[in-house]
Amino acid sequence: MDLSKLNEKQKEAVRQIEGPLLLIAGPGSGKTRTLTYRLAYLMEKNISAKNILALTFTNKAAREMKERIEKLLGRKGNLPFCGTFHSLGVRILRKENKAVKELFQRKSNFIIFDKQDSLSLIKKILKELDLSSEQFNPNVVASHLSFAKIYLKSPADYAEESQNFFEKTISKIYQKYEEKLIEYGAFDFEDLISKTVILFLKKPDILKKYQELFKYILIDEYQDTNFSQYQLIKLLSKKYQNVCAVGDDQQAIYGFRFASFKNILNFEKDFPKAKVIFLEESYRSTQNIIEAANSLISHNIFQKPKQLWTKNKPGPPLWLIETSSEKEEAKVIADKIKELAERGTLLKEIAIFFRINAQSRTIEEELIKNNIPYQIIGAFKFYERKEIKDILAYLKLSLNPEDKASLERIINLPPRGIGKIKKEIIIANFKNLIKNKKEREKLPSEGRNFLNLIDDFHQKSKEYNLTKLIKYILEKTNYLAYLEKLEKDGKSRQENVEEIFSIAYNFDKEKPPRGLSLFLDSVSLLQQEADDFPFLKKGVSLMTLHAAKGLEFKKVFITGLEDGLLPYWKSKNKEEEYEEERRLFYVGLTRASQEVYLTYAEKRLLFGEFSLSKPSPFLQEIPSHLITFISTSFFKKKDEI
Repeated sequence: MDLSKLNEKQKEAVRQIEGPLLLIAGPGSGKTRTLTYRLAYLMEKNISAKNILALTFTNKAAREMKERIEKLLGRKGNLPFCGTFHSLGVRILRKENKAVKELFQRKSNFIIFDKQDSLSLIKKILKELDLSSEQFNPNVVASHLSFAKIYLKSPADYAEESQNFFEKTISKIYQKYEEKLIEYGAFDFEDLISKTVILFLKKPDILKKYQELFKYILIDEYQDTNFSQYQLIKLLSKKYQNVCAVGDDQQAIYGFRFASFKNILNFEKDFPKAKVIFLEESYRSTQNIIEAANSLISHNIFQKPKQLWTKNKPGPPLWLIETSSEKEEAKVIADKIKELAERGTLLKEIAIFFRINAQSRTIEEELIKNNIPYQIIGAFKFYERKEIKDILAYLKLSLNPEDKASLERIINLPPRGIGKIKKEIIIANFKNLIKNKKEREKLPSEGRNFLNLIDDFHQKSKEYNLTKLIKYILEKTNYLAYLEKLEKDGKSRQENVEEIFSIAYNFDKEKPPRGLSLFLDSVSLLQQEADDFPFLKKGVSLMTLHAAKGLEFKKVFITGLEDGLLPYWKSKNKEEEYEEERRLFYVGLTRASQEVYLTYAEKRLLFGEFSLSKPSPFLQEIPSHLITFISTSFFKKKDEI
């Protein structure tokens, strides 16, 4: 294989096949190229594709990896498993159906609950237990349940460790939640990994089978792994130790999702024979941006120190703009974007980052006022829209008519005249009614017709490809006509539903109902990802700093650089959290290839209250010779940035 396009450190990483390898890859250091060359190199050395496992954190990264490998090898097909931790979990849990039924009381055609499904179930349980949703906020409860599952704690474990009324009540909710998941025949997101780990621990013969299958393992973004993901890797790699962990502890920003950057710091303890390679040459950013980022992150204590460098030009300084308020900050940003556009920068090459979503409102208003197109990344995901979830529920029922959660969702959507009492009767007895047509005949016509419709869809799912099935469902339910009658956003909701066809056709080549099954699994797995579904990417991109990771833009605005916003006030006096805030700023800086604009306001209206602000202490950690400071008063007189 021709490795001439790689630098020396990249070549070393590609050729290191046997034994544990830790690859510390700085931002813009050609990490993806190195990984794909490494995977292709393994295959060129006659290692079977089926013995190679490549784990990523997003489906997008997995797709890109596959495409690059195919290009390098000059052929399609027969590739290693490249996918997310969750997709691996789904594959194993579906395949090991006998053990899954024994251990977890679920069938191989289990349903996958996304985060919205889980939240709905928690709300239902709170009502059943007569608990206040104010005292037990569903989102807070969901976070506690996620924590328990990630750390492999059963409801009994959680109950045993509970020390106060709140925790004891959470343990009761957890117990009920698990019982309901079994009733619905479902796993939630955390289950897909934690239950796989438990499966391996309880069934050593199954673990041994997968250790023999996946002899060479590669994990991308290792600094973002949580406890259950970490345990999964340790179990799978225990026998052969051919594990390559790739990541950058300096870009670890997902502590709030229970990710532990210490996993990457402890890699050499877990694998004493590990070789460590640093990729420090950045191909993305200017020298000034790299120097600023290096200086900033050097203040962190918990890290594997490295020194990014680049052959790129110095570039302009970082522009630091002081404004009097959040409104003036937004105006300055909009004016600057118009100027950049006039100079030839495409709007899609510009991004605006903020620490919390609440900051975006004022910026959006100013962009709208100036007719500047924009898109918000990661705000409201495509597959979480009500109309999309409705259609997905019909598709899930078509595949599995015993899917109680989907039945509850669309039994009267569009409205078909099934009253509340009749609805409750159908839901309570739905499994019997699905199987027993004689019992179904006793129902009023509305309920009987609905269940007959589901029967029809189930039969068609075995005959029609995915696109044809969706068209059939829309036609038989008159769902688009129902949307058209809605007063609010009827037309845009119709367009969203029709957009499903642009995804569905990718699964039409599969034999029914496999295409439908693969589609539903892929949609469920997309829910774990932070980024929005990419349809038409146009205009300026707005997003939180957390959503910015992995992206790249020519011009970047980092807004709200005030003490209390970045670093966020909750991190004060918590050293590890404070360092994560600094890493967040570091990630924002290193998204930019050409220019960075840093803005802060002297006072800000946020959550209905005005507050006076001090500039972020992080700004003092960037050498002054790299920054050009401009106050609003100067900016008003003359735009010389």
